[in-house]
Amino acid sequence: MNAQQLINAIKSGELDDKLSALYCQSALAAAKERYINAIDKFVETYGDRDDMGIYSVSGRSELSGNHTDHNRGCVVAASISLDIIAVASPTNDGVVKVLSEGFSQDCVDINEYTDPREDRFGTSESIIAGMCAGLRENGHKVGGFVAYTTSSVLKGSGLSSSAAFEDMIGTIQNYLYNDGNVSNVEIAKLAQYAENKFFGKPCGLMDQVACAYGGIVAIDFADTKNPVITPVSFDFSGAGYNLCIVSTGGNHADLTDDYASVPAEMKAIAAHFGKEVLRELDADTVIAEIPTLREKFGDRAIMRALHFFEENNRVEAQKNALLGGDIDAFFDNVKASGRSSFCYLQNVYTTKNPSEQGLSLALCLAEKTLADKSAAWRVHGGGFAGTIQAFVRSCDVEEFRAVMDSCFGDGACMVLSIRPIGATRVI
Repeated sequence: MNAQQLINAIKSGELDDKLSALYCQSALAAAKERYINAIDKFVETYGDRDDMGIYSVSGRSELSGNHTDHNRGCVVAASISLDIIAVASPTNDGVVKVLSEGFSQDCVDINEYTDPREDRFGTSESIIAGMCAGLRENGHKVGGFVAYTTSSVLKGSGLSSSAAFEDMIGTIQNYLYNDGNVSNVEIAKLAQYAENKFFGKPCGLMDQVACAYGGIVAIDFADTKNPVITPVSFDFSGAGYNLCIVSTGGNHADLTDDYASVPAEMKAIAAHFGKEVLRELDADTVIAEIPTLREKFGDRAIMRALHFFEENNRVEAQKNALLGGDIDAFFDNVKASGRSSFCYLQNVYTTKNPSEQGLSLALCLAEKTLADKSAAWRVHGGGFAGTIQAFVRSCDVEEFRAVMDSCFGDGACMVLSIRPIGATRVI
């Protein structure tokens, strides 16, 4: 379709059912306006075209399994109603051009940039090149395109803006050149490949799968090449709860070492026993060796390892609680996960700047506000700075939001829903 045809389809209500599934009925008008604005921006940048399409990839929230995936553990994660959208059109020059709102345009010759380049590590260009190289290596077609993207998945929010962008590049290539036949799980694996090899970050696979798959999923990473993905059917909205993410506005600068220390210390404990990851061990084996481990690695590494074992068990309990409709058991384990992350994993604040403890303050306020209510709260994502997560009854949301916004600023508390569709072409 050209620009006017896309806009007409949006305004006429032709896409209402699809958009309502991606977002929620109350957000439908805002979603339509956002899509039309993106179309206008695309035309401003690349001109009107007859073969334009619109794509959406959700952000994600980790519901269970804090820092378990990188040691081949288990997680429960969900696609959420914040997303990255793209208006895109194919080209025949083998060049991918992507203008993302708020950033300069990326321009990648995918026939020339086919191998990792250390001088481009950490750039969005490397992600584009890595996704296209991965698709090629897996026997899929790739080609040039132009795209304008805009994202409501806030960068640094723990909602996986980078994974959503990776999945988006794969999704556009999938529909433009592969008739939509590449599965979302394969796109997620290729996204991890792009981030590991081309971007230069040794990430796990949870973020990419959760953004691409849709709904709530339990993922077992025992075999990282073939993770076991189990859809988990539970309707938080139908049960009367909202998923709230609170952005504390923490400074993410210079936190790379903090993030990297978690998997590094866990794997160091595993290596002591001749294993690659903690998933190949058990808590009793580690506990029996504590005197030696304390001398060799220090106390924090041991506590992080013990967190992993208990957290992995919690994931199974939380998955079963959701499958059985036992919201109280789920919430008990959310709070237990939060305590373990704070006390043993120790990823709630950085020791480099102990005076800044936005996550600690947010968790304190959440407990004060929600302690006598049916609710749960914990650190969200990688930790150290960024966001907390809370499950709040719909009738209590406004009180909770008011407390959090008064502390961290208007809009700090994002009230979200879990969406059933991950990466998709909208039209």
